[in-house]
Amino acid sequence: MDGQTAVVTGASRGIGAAVVDELVAAGAHVVACARDPDDLDGLLDRHGDAITSVRADVRDEFDVERLVEIASRAGAGGGIDLVVANAGVYHGDPGETPVQEEAYSAFDDHLRTNARGVFATFREAVPHLNEGARLLVPTGSIARDAKPGIGSYAVSKAAAEAVTRAFAVDTPFVAGCVDPGQVATDLSGPGGRDPDEVAPMFVWAATECPAEELDGAVVGLREWKSATR
Repeated sequence: MDGQTAVVTGASRGIGAAVVDELVAAGAHVVACARDPDDLDGLLDRHGDAITSVRADVRDEFDVERLVEIASRAGAGGGIDLVVANAGVYHGDPGETPVQEEAYSAFDDHLRTNARGVFATFREAVPHLNEGARLLVPTGSIARDAKPGIGSYAVSKAAAEAVTRAFAVDTPFVAGCVDPGQVATDLSGPGGRDPDEVAPMFVWAATECPAEELDGAVVGLREWKSATR
């Protein structure tokens, strides 16, 4: 990814931070965003000028517009080559959030952040994308296979997948979802793989995964391991 520019939202921790590390290692300049810029200090300490940190809330399209405008000028070549729409929230505890007990405010913020946030990130990025650019969204089986106690978080992930499929068919860019399986993060709780173990999946999806397998689809651990073993 030498000379390429990537944007990663929700980059301050978990999968987002691990993906930033992998993209920098692959040679990309990464524009990393979080709602609290202080949360990006660790990435700046590790990578210095290889990243640009930006405060942005994906719920605010004007923040996102500014984010991608900065990103389009950040790399040596100009424009954006990869967008990883990773920002997300979960108001509750996994397995303990039955949908019939959820507050309307939780439902609304899940959709606004996890689905509309993907829409805003992709929509604002499209005018700045270079030829061959890719759009990626982390996802999970709960988006397609309902499990009890996940509530509207699962609904929002299903919506995020639908948004991604729409960009796949309506734009000339490859847009797809990456399912890393259960990952131990502040969002999903303990258990599962370390974010560092699955972050290489996103570099593979951005570079080596065949476009026809990724575009409008979900690629997971099986596809990644089969392609890279």
